[in-house]
Amino acid sequence: MIAADDLVALVRNYNPKTNETLIRAAYDYGRAMHEGQFRHSGEPYFSHPVAVAAILTEQQLDDATIITALLHDTIEDTKSTYAEVALRFGNEVAMLVDGVTKLTNLQLSSSETKQAENFRKLFMAMSKDLRVILVKLADRLHNMRTIKAMKPEKQIQKARETMDIYAPLAGRMGMQWMREELEDLAFRVLNAEGRASIIRRFITLQKETGDVIHRITGDMRHELEKAGLETEVFGRAKKPFSIWRKMQEKEIGFSRLSDIYGFRIITHSKADCYATLGVIHQRWRAIPGRFKDYISEPKSNGYRSIHTTVSGRDGKRVEVQIRTRQMHDVAETGVAAHWSYRDGVRSENPFAVDPAKWVASLTEQFVGEDDHEDFLEAVKLEMYPDKVFCFTPKGDVVKLPRGATPLDFAYAIHTRIGSGCVGAKVDGLRVPLWTRLKNGQSVDIVTAEGQTPQATWLDIATTGKAKSAIRRELREAGRERFAQLGRELARSAFENVGKKASDKVLEMAARNLRISDAQELLARLGSAEMSARDVVAAVYPDLAPEPSDFIELQSAVIGLDKRQGFDRAPCCQPLPGERIVGIVQRGKGVIVHSIDCGALAAYEDQPSRWLDLHWAAGNHAPVYAVSLELTIGNDAGVLGRICTLIGEKKANISDLIFVDRKPDFYKLLLDIDLSDANHLHAVMSALEAESDVASVVRRRDPALSMQAAAAE
Repeated sequence: MIAADDLVALVRNYNPKTNETLIRAAYDYGRAMHEGQFRHSGEPYFSHPVAVAAILTEQQLDDATIITALLHDTIEDTKSTYAEVALRFGNEVAMLVDGVTKLTNLQLSSSETKQAENFRKLFMAMSKDLRVILVKLADRLHNMRTIKAMKPEKQIQKARETMDIYAPLAGRMGMQWMREELEDLAFRVLNAEGRASIIRRFITLQKETGDVIHRITGDMRHELEKAGLETEVFGRAKKPFSIWRKMQEKEIGFSRLSDIYGFRIITHSKADCYATLGVIHQRWRAIPGRFKDYISEPKSNGYRSIHTTVSGRDGKRVEVQIRTRQMHDVAETGVAAHWSYRDGVRSENPFAVDPAKWVASLTEQFVGEDDHEDFLEAVKLEMYPDKVFCFTPKGDVVKLPRGATPLDFAYAIHTRIGSGCVGAKVDGLRVPLWTRLKNGQSVDIVTAEGQTPQATWLDIATTGKAKSAIRRELREAGRERFAQLGRELARSAFENVGKKASDKVLEMAARNLRISDAQELLARLGSAEMSARDVVAAVYPDLAPEPSDFIELQSAVIGLDKRQGFDRAPCCQPLPGERIVGIVQRGKGVIVHSIDCGALAAYEDQPSRWLDLHWAAGNHAPVYAVSLELTIGNDAGVLGRICTLIGEKKANISDLIFVDRKPDFYKLLLDIDLSDANHLHAVMSALEAESDVASVVRRRDPALSMQAAAAE
């Protein structure tokens, strides 16, 4: 464990004006509070907070952050209190420690609804003070460095959480070194053999080719010195996980992977960066499409650098990054550079971003995203992707995630532009809206009066901002239509009990049901989110009809003629609670499809056969079969437990087929009779929570979609 004197010396190296007395006091207080506590490895527990503080000194952070690291587990794990920490070390430290404590209690890898809510809390903590996240990331880094002392199942859980959440978050904050180390540590747990294989191949390659890094570094230094440029040149092999990810993405073997070496050149000035680029391109052949200028167009977290890939010795590709010293400091610490100290004063780095503005830009598109799954999707879309840079016709640059479409581009400019989009030109040529944009392209959006977002746009858009805006406008457009239908349903329901659905009555019903206004109540009624009986009961509880046990099957779908019957489409198996559409079949009545079913494409040019349908509100009988594909462990009793779980959720298994049998797992297809979408969610959640279930997905058979279309 690092001694107090050594920790103070680490801080004093970059901040001679540090408050040594306060840091020593925090060290002594933390050690006293954790006295008698031990880690899984058997070490004193306080060795962990000290190690976290030491990690943060590498980023040259302020005293408050270092002290928070020393105390970050005291409020949660000892008899210490918020008030006592505030009294001894000030309100700033107390608030930071409390923030880290709350983050520690967030289960970010739990079920989707809870995960989305916890992500909201994570971003809320970030918006209050980003240093809370910096301490938490350092905490996770040290835990991953020492993870071998934990039980294997706990190692896997923590490694997955690190790979899915903390590593991408560190990368999004610009702390690339931390992202790479977190990924590599998690990779070591999740795929030890894969990592070992990469390392073995590296050793073999080095024996065959010698020290490539040393030779190329020497060549670069020689060329730059010859050009009169003072620079520092560093080279390294890429991390095992980075190489593994490239192999998976490109579906190629290690021997065919070329750019496994990276080189960094540090210059004195911005002008020297471009001069250095010229020297490198003059000496080595540049690889087309692999040039990025983040100096002229920095990333949102302040990152600036020139990236290029060239063909080096023996035709091997190497990536080169060129930046100044100040740019390099931001590249190493990302958003944390705002709190960095040098020679006792806050580092005045012109490239460091304002953390408050950065968090605001990151969370802006999540505002108004009420649905948990939509919010979680938006967060992950914004946290994980690389960026592409495209130009407006006026030359302004728009940053988008890789894989973005012209529709995302339109919404990035303005919601009004996105909503009115009817087409796009890329580099002067008309292209479909689903076209994937590339770096450097010029995009011109074509708009038209009266155009509104289409439901299919949700499949085209990739950014959280665009998807949120599209959903919001679709909800608003649907709200008016549903409100009209709801008014008719309310009128009929109140007439059945001898009353009128006046505006006053509807306002009273909305108030009693704690709904914002009568219009919202009618929209919910029309969209089957609530039943007409509930509305009547809210005003006249004694007159409301008694609910029947279940809605009769022939009355389950609203929007059919009295003579029309319906069947659920086998390709998408729609459930009550899901959006549906009907297709009139010749001599077969009406086939009900989910709104997103692939078979509907066959009827796009036959609008006369489409019916606007929705499920009746109320309790449906569990008679609607849905196919689930499960992968389960091949252990005694597993299948029995799964059948019991399904039975406990009052669902019936109508068919079971073993699709694949392996020594360690089974893959099977279950047909389960359910009542509605909520029933499906409850069953799938219960199955996902079972430790022996590796995966569970709802199976929608595209082959049946094609058969359904071909039959017509």
